[in-house]
Amino acid sequence: MKTHSVNIVLLGLIFFGVMSCTRDTRPLDARVEEALTHRLHEFDVKGTSVAIILPDGSIHRVCAGVSADTVAMKPDMLFALGSITKNMVAALILQLAEERLLSLDDQLYKWLPSYPNIDSTITIRQLLNHTSGIYMFWENPKLWEDMLAFRDSLFTPEVVLTYLKKPYFARGKGFRYSNSNYLLLATIAARATHSSLSAQFRTRFWEPLHLNNTYLSLEEHIPPEQLAHVWGDNFQNDGSNRDITFLPRVSHESITYGSSGVFTTAEELALWCSALFHGQVLKESSLSQMLDFNPQATTSWCDGYGLGVQVFKKRITAGEGPTDMAVGT
Repeated sequence: MKTHSVNIVLLGLIFFGVMSCTRDTRPLDARVEEALTHRLHEFDVKGTSVAIILPDGSIHRVCAGVSADTVAMKPDMLFALGSITKNMVAALILQLAEERLLSLDDQLYKWLPSYPNIDSTITIRQLLNHTSGIYMFWENPKLWEDMLAFRDSLFTPEVVLTYLKKPYFARGKGFRYSNSNYLLLATIAARATHSSLSAQFRTRFWEPLHLNNTYLSLEEHIPPEQLAHVWGDNFQNDGSNRDITFLPRVSHESITYGSSGVFTTAEELALWCSALFHGQVLKESSLSQMLDFNPQATTSWCDGYGLGVQVFKKRITAGEGPTDMAVGT
C-alpha cells in the first residue's frame, strides 16, 4: 500500500546534517521547513512532521504540508510508526533478558506450542535478528485477501501463524526480514510477563520517559482528533490516493501485532531514540548486543541488521526504497 502522510524523525536529522554544511544563516527551523516542503512536492507527500534533538538538549519541531484538506500538519499529531515498533519490542525483550525472565538463547519450545512450518529450536535471538528463516506472513496472498474481506475481524497470533509456509532456510543459515519473527517475540513477551504488550511498553518505557502521546493500537485508545491522516490506496493496489485514516483496520492492526502498531509524535519518537541510544533504557551490554550488526544481513535496502535495528543504505535515506521498512536508529 502506498501512504502519503509520513513521520520520519531521521529525515529531519538528515536534512540538518546536510544544511549544517552550508552558509545559510537562517534559523534552523526555517531551513528545515524549506527542505521538507521541497521534498513533499518532489515525492507527492501530503505532510510531514520532524523533530530534531540538538547536542545541547534543545528540541526543534518542524512541520510542513497538511494532514487533510486544509488542516495544517501540527507537531502534536500522531503517526503510525510501522516497523519502528520492532525496535521497542526488541528493547522489551532485552530488558526481560536483563531481569532473567528469559534468555536470548531460549528456544521457542520453552515459551510457545509447536506450530506448522516453525522450527521449535529457533532461539529468541534468531527471531530478533531475522536469522530464523521463518516465512514472512505478508508473502502469502491469501492473508491479504482475508485481511481485506474481514476488515473488522481480530486475527489472533495463532490465526496469523496458520498462513505461514515452509521456511526460507534452516535456522541460523541466512538472513530474511520477516514480520513473523516479531509476532512471535510479542507473544513471548506477553507470556513471560503475564501482561499485555501495551502495559509493558507503558510501565517500562513510555511513563518513565514521559512519552505521554505514545500508544499501541487495538490495546489502547488512540485520540482520533490527534491522528495525522493517512493517504493511500488502502491495500487495493489500484493507484488511488484517498484519505483512509478511519477505514476499518482491525484486521491489519491485529495481523501486525508486535511488528507494527505504535502511534506517536515526531518529538516523542526522537525522545525515545535519544533515550535508548544514550543508555537510559538498556544496560550497556544489552545495547551493545542490539547494535551488533550482522554484516551478512545485506540487502538492497540494508547494510546490516542488529536486534530490532538496521543500517539503511544511503540511497534509502535519500528517499528511495521500500516504504514499509523503518528502523530505530
